[in-house]
Order: sequence, then structure tokens, then C-alpha cells
Amino acid sequence: MFNEPHNKISILKTILTINNLTKKFGKLTAVNDLSFTIEKGNIYGILGPNGSGKSTTLGIVLNVVNKTSGDFFWFDGHTSTHQALKKVGAIIERPNFYPYMTAYQNLKLVCKIKEVSNAKIEEKLKLVELWDRRNDKFKTYSLGMKQRLAIASALLNDPEILILDEPTNGLDPQGIHQIRELILQIAATGTTILLASHLLDEVEKVCSHVVILRKGVKLYSGRVDEMVASYGFVELKAADNEKLLKTLESYDAIGKIVEKENKVTAFLTKEIAAEELNTYLFNKGIVLSHLVKRKESLEDQFLQLTSNK
Repeated sequence: MFNEPHNKISILKTILTINNLTKKFGKLTAVNDLSFTIEKGNIYGILGPNGSGKSTTLGIVLNVVNKTSGDFFWFDGHTSTHQALKKVGAIIERPNFYPYMTAYQNLKLVCKIKEVSNAKIEEKLKLVELWDRRNDKFKTYSLGMKQRLAIASALLNDPEILILDEPTNGLDPQGIHQIRELILQIAATGTTILLASHLLDEVEKVCSHVVILRKGVKLYSGRVDEMVASYGFVELKAADNEKLLKTLESYDAIGKIVEKENKVTAFLTKEIAAEELNTYLFNKGIVLSHLVKRKESLEDQFLQLTSNK
């Protein structure tokens, strides 16, 4: 699980605030009354299947998509979006550089546009491990290298926040690993990161906080470790499952109960040892043929959230 990078600034600093944001495309509501806050020094994931409103949300805060209603503001709320975006690095589309120019030449052009010193190029290319390939043309780069060059480009102005839309899309396992390690490395320097992803695995391995969206609606917002800090569940079987179900319903540590394929799954509402539950049921005249206690993964939590909507 990701450990939060040390934040040199002890006072909590808000990077981005989103209030009741809504975006409609005709009859389709892509983002529906969305609110959340991003604080400095964390890695935030916007998680949801394709069409959940992730990219639309990023487009709105980056001023490339017009909102329908609601509001958002950067930093202290007194900075115009145009000025605030000078402190933001973002990759929301496929890396787009001149194919016949070298990596170094492409970044020199970006430096000119961003009005930053060319001296930053070496630092950022070394960070993404492309310094040795700086004189190679962009068209010779693999997809993973192109993505890393795009990250280097987005970091040239030393942004306070880096925004990434599906950063590992289309990459092979090695490329995915390199991007994830790079994200953690960048976060460790104090840069806040906001990434959109449809991959649960990506969010679980990289992010400290998550906002889960489905059809533009927020289902959960908070720390990843708090989301999975449930008490887990137990799987049980007995000769008389009907009696087992009734007995479990009256037990104060049991919440939701599901029976499927002759197996009972009972979700716990507080910490309890498997032996304690077994003893309780035995004293009620129920002999179990199967008892396994498990912890819920982020995937279990996610599926519970989305299936109830």
C-alpha cells in the first residue's frame, strides 16, 4: 500500500476544490453534482469505468470543457484559472510531439511555450530515465517512452499538481510498472498528483485517496486505506442453512447476509474472531462444515458500491 510522501508544508494546503459540478451533453449528464477537494502532498485517483465522467471532470478543471453548473477553484480561490494553470502539469491525451524531432528538441519547444529555462530539460529527462535517448527522434520511441517523455514535458514548469488521464493505457506490464514507480517518485518530492483510471489495481497500488464515479455520480470519496478498512466477511456452510441464516441475523456483529450456491456470506460490522463465531453458533445447535474469514479487497468494496446503484 502506498505510503504518503513526507509533506514539507505542515499547514494543510488546498490545491483544488470542486463544488456541485455538473456537465450535460444534451440529454446525457456526464458529471452529476460532483464535489471533492484535493489537498497538497497526496496522490488522488478518480476511479470509474469508461463513461463515468472522469475525463470530463479533468477537462472542466483544465478549462478545455465548459461546465453546465456548479463551480471549481484552484488554490486559494483568488487566483484566476488561467494563472493557476501555470502551476499545473497535465497529460489528458496521447503524447503529441513532432515525430522527426528529437526528445531534446521537442522539450526545448515546450520550454519556449511555457517560458521556462532549457536547463530544466536535463533534470526532467533524467527523472524519467530518457536522458540517454535525448538525441533520438520521437518516432523511434516505444509507447512507454513516449508516455514518460510526456510526463517530463508536463513537469518542466515544476507544477504543484500533475494531472494524468489513464497514464498506463495501452502499455505492456513493464511499461505500466515504470509509470507507477515514476508517479510514486514524483509524489515523494511533494508534487500532488491527480490521475484518472478505470483500473482498480492502479489506484490500489499508487493512490492515497480515491474518488469513485459511476455515470457521473460520486459513490465514494476518501482515503484508499479507509475504504478497505472494513471488518471483512465470513463464508459459512451448515447442514441446515435456513437455521444458520436466522441465527446469524440475530448476532450483533453481523450486517449484510448473502446466500448463494449453498454457501452463506456474512459481512462483519465489528472485529470478531472466527473461533468466537463458531462457538456462538455451536452453542445455538449449529455445526458448521465450512468457516472461512476473509478481508474485503478494494475490488470487493468497489463492486458493492457500484452494484447497489
